[in-house]
Amino acid sequence: MEKITMLSDENGEELEFYVLEQTKVNGVTYILVTDSEYGDAECTILKDTSDAEDKDCVFEFVEDDVEMNAVFKIFEELLEDVDIER
Repeated sequence: MEKITMLSDENGEELEFYVLEQTKVNGVTYILVTDSEYGDAECTILKDTSDAEDKDCVFEFVEDDVEMNAVFKIFEELLEDVDIER
């Protein structure tokens, strides 16, 4: 499982996430990540807000409920063998 590291905007702290799945909707890349590689864990959706010419990806937490629900439904279909609770 791929692991990514992000820096928190609030305090500069490193946050580590494990990528469960990736999808693209209307040209925007979304990733479903979890805070633990094994067992029960919290998951969240991040979206890539970087420009095509950027060297590194810039991910932000999806906070809009409508956007999150729409993308979450896609991830549920992609991961039909995984039990994901909202």
